[in-house]
Amino acid sequence: MVAFIMRRLVLVLLTMWVMSILAFAVIQLPPGDMLSEYIISLEKDGGKSCTSRGECGGGFNAEMAREQVDILRATYGLDQPFFVRYFKWMWGFHRFDFGDSWNRRGTSGARMIKVTEVVQDRLWMTMVLAAATLVFSFIVSFPIGIYSAVRHNSIGDYAATFVGFIGISVPDFLFAVVLMFIFFKYFNQPVGGLFSPDLEYEPWNKAKILSLLQHLIIPVVVLGTSGTAALIRILRNNLLDELQKPYVVTAHARGLSHWRVILKYPVRIAVNPMISGIGQILPSLIGGSVIISVILNLPTIGPLLLESVQMQDTYTGGFLILLLGLLSVIGVLISDIMLVIVDPRIRMWDKN
Repeated sequence: MVAFIMRRLVLVLLTMWVMSILAFAVIQLPPGDMLSEYIISLEKDGGKSCTSRGECGGGFNAEMAREQVDILRATYGLDQPFFVRYFKWMWGFHRFDFGDSWNRRGTSGARMIKVTEVVQDRLWMTMVLAAATLVFSFIVSFPIGIYSAVRHNSIGDYAATFVGFIGISVPDFLFAVVLMFIFFKYFNQPVGGLFSPDLEYEPWNKAKILSLLQHLIIPVVVLGTSGTAALIRILRNNLLDELQKPYVVTAHARGLSHWRVILKYPVRIAVNPMISGIGQILPSLIGGSVIISVILNLPTIGPLLLESVQMQDTYTGGFLILLLGLLSVIGVLISDIMLVIVDPRIRMWDKN
C-alpha cells in the first residue's frame, strides 16, 4: 500500500507541474493584462470626456495614468517574458506566496494584496460546501441505488428512476430559484449566503455554526441533486449486473441471508464506479457552481475565479485554476486508495 501511494504521489507532482504551466498560460490568453484593465477603468471613472491629447475632465490625465501603469508594470514584472514571470510565481510557492492580486481599485490608485488574503476565507467555505455536498450525495444515493437494484421493476424502482431523471435534466440554477422560493415562503428559512447578516463577521460560536447549517441546506441540495441522481443510476445498473452472476446464486444456496449476501459481495464490486467518480465530482462541485454561487450569493471561489478572468488578474486566476486541477488530482488519488482498500483484486493487479 505504501509503495502504491508513493508512486501515485510522484505522478501527482509531475501532473501539478504541467498544470501550473497551463494554468499560468491560460489566464493570460486574452490580450493585455490586469493593468490594461486598470487604466480602462480609470478612463471610465474619471475621464469620461477625454480628448485625443489625453486631457480629461475631472482632473484626470490619461498620459500621467499610463506613466503610472508603466511604472507598476515594471515594478511587478509584467513587462518580463512569460517564463521569467512563471518561475518567479512558482518560486514563491514554497513559502505559500502565490503572488499579488489586483483586487481593489480606487481614486487613489490600485492596491496590490496577496492572493492568499483574497482566497483564504472563500476557500474554507468552498471546502465546507463541497464536503457537505459530497456526503449528501453518497448518503442519499447509496441506499436508493441498492433498493432500486434489489427491488428491480417495482414501484419504488420506477419512482427512484423518475426522480433521478428529473434531477439530471432540471438545470441547477432553476432548481435553486424554486427552492429559494419554497423555503422562504412556506418554511420561513433563510436563503442566500452561508450566514445570517448579523453573524457573518462574528467569531465562531454555537449560533454561527447553526446559522451555517441552516444556510447549507439549499446549496447542498441544489449542487448534490444531479450528482446524486447520476450515482444512483451507476450503482443500480452495476448492482443489477452483479446480482445475475453465479457467485450470488451460490451464496444464497449455501444458506446465507439475503441482505448479507448482497452487502458483502455484489455491493462491494458495484460500488467501484461510484468511488472512482470522486475524482470528477470534487472539482465539479467547486468550479462548476459559479452560477449557483452567484444566485445564492455564496462566498465561494467560483465567482472569484470568474471575476479574476474578467479582470485578467493573472496570479489569482492562475492559482484558482491550479487549485481546481489539484482538487481533481487529489480526488483521483483518494478514489484510487479507496478502490485498493475496497477491492483486493486491484491491489493484486498493482503488485503484478
